[in-house]
Amino acid sequence: MKIALIGYGKMGRMIEEIALQRGHEIVCKIDVSNPQDFDSPEFASADVAIEFTNPTAAYGNYLKAFKHNVKIVSGSTGWMKDHKSEVEALTKDGKQTLFWASNFSIGVAIFSAVNRYLAKIMNNFPQYDVEMEETHHIHKLDAPSGTAITLAEEVIDNLDRKTEWVKGFQHNADGTEEGSNEVAENQLAIASIRRDEVPGIHSISYDSEADKITITHDAHSRKGFALGAVLAAEYTKEHTGLLTTSDLFKF
Repeated sequence: MKIALIGYGKMGRMIEEIALQRGHEIVCKIDVSNPQDFDSPEFASADVAIEFTNPTAAYGNYLKAFKHNVKIVSGSTGWMKDHKSEVEALTKDGKQTLFWASNFSIGVAIFSAVNRYLAKIMNNFPQYDVEMEETHHIHKLDAPSGTAITLAEEVIDNLDRKTEWVKGFQHNADGTEEGSNEVAENQLAIASIRRDEVPGIHSISYDSEADKITITHDAHSRKGFALGAVLAAEYTKEHTGLLTTSDLFKF
């Protein structure tokens, strides 16, 4: 498979390493220094482009790829609030193809399934209140993380007593703190911690007077995300439309 990389930072380099190990070819690498290469024949030859950039650039990158009918796999978060409807329209009926996930880790896909199942159980036990915490490296721009938002939305879909998520306590990269987990009964607080070079930790806790139940996913490195992105690219090559990890991982 021919792969183009959009964003050539730590994630891009790790994706390249794993893609080559799996027998794929990297035909184009685009970063801030060479955006003109979106219009190159090398980029247009790609079966799939894998995009890991930032919330402000992601949607524009999708449009540039779609211009050449190149399928996209993207792990960029923070863009959906402003552009979800446009992307849904562009990918409707398989006109263009975007595989988007807030997190490509196989472990997170399993964790997500456990999260949904636990929320369904807890729907019958109102004495437990739920809150979330995510911790990431100091370079991460968005908070809460896209993965935390996805997990929170899964809880809300399965827990009748929660109707929306809100930002909770925030420990910022510069050491300042703000916010609180003291929120309305119908709200799910997401605390965000930015420290060191943490790849990503997500915890969901159900607390009562009697006891507390917590599930946690703790990434040791970015390798799991990179492998998942390449697996998603392999899947995307053969499929069309708006895709996500629930299409790739059937559990």
